Amino acid sequence: MSEVKTPTTVACPTCEKRVVWSSASTFRPFCSERCKLIDLGEWAAEEKRIPGPELPPAANNEDDY
Repeated sequence: MSEVKTPTTVACPTCEKRVVWSSASTFRPFCSERCKLIDLGEWAAEEKRIPGPELPPAANNEDDY
């Protein structure tokens, strides 16, 4: 007997709407371009960050490049 697979879905990180994880979902894991841009804006405004130890102030000096 052939087993019918249900498509994998994920929750949009911005609005929690369920999104099918497939190549047809252009903005995956987001449900839309709007949600994708909201998330990008949050990262750019430093509202989101990857946890870790604080860097020393000297790590942000552009003179070292």
